[in-house]
Order: sequence, then structure tokens, then C-alpha cells
Amino acid sequence: MVGDTYPLGCPFSDRVVYGEFFENNPDLSRSEFQRPCGIYQEGLGLENVVMSWGHDEYMYQVCKPYLPEEALYMIRYHSFYAAHQEDAYTWLMDDHDKLMFDCVRQFQPYDLYSKVDAPPDTDALKPYYCDLIAKYFPTQIAF
Repeated sequence: MVGDTYPLGCPFSDRVVYGEFFENNPDLSRSEFQRPCGIYQEGLGLENVVMSWGHDEYMYQVCKPYLPEEALYMIRYHSFYAAHQEDAYTWLMDDHDKLMFDCVRQFQPYDLYSKVDAPPDTDALKPYYCDLIAKYFPTQIAF
């Protein structure tokens, strides 16, 4: 799974990018998923929601023991565009999620729109990033 992430177990928002390709998704035939809140209660918090699997969740699981909560939210939800760009699925969020999504929104310009044509000077950048990695991670982590 790559690209946007989105919640499972509830109706798909029309704000999910390429959601029109969900027409053959078997979740659409599950009546309990098509109720207004699906299998969830309004405001239960994203920690209680099953999200589609992608690189966001993988890196979140890898980094969970090491990074502060704000960084983990940025990693876990940066591809949840329907929420942080389109305000979809806010009914799933609790007050803490809404607060933490400020961090996700602040990170977003450095994610999708940070690509440039010229490659970076890796020799010049390496010491900065090595120090940053050493600050938060041990010498070995489990992937």
C-alpha cells in the first residue's frame, strides 16, 4: 500500500485521493462499515481506528520507541491527506488528535512539496543528519 492512508471499518470519504478506484473494494459490501460511523464511535481517537497499511505505519512502528509524540504523529499520519488537508474523518478524532494534527500540518510542506531538481550536497548535510539521528536513535534498531 502506497500513497494516501485512510481509516478502515467506516465509509470511505470522497476526499480520499483516487477513492473512485475503491468500487471493487469488498469493504463496500460490509453493511456494518457503511453506517455513518462504521464500527466506531464518534470522537473515539485515532489510536482506536484501524488505518490502511502503508509506509507511514511501518515507519511509525519502527520509530515508536525513540521519537517524541509530535514526530510520531507526523510520521504516522503524513499521508492521511483526507484528514490534514481536507478535514475529512475529523469525527473520529479526539481533542488530543486535533491538537497533534497541528504538527502534521506543519510538517506537510516539507514532505510532498520539498522535492527539488538539483540533488542535495550530501557531504555537507551528512554531519547534521548523523548528529540528529544519534540524538534520537540507538546504534541499532529493528526494521
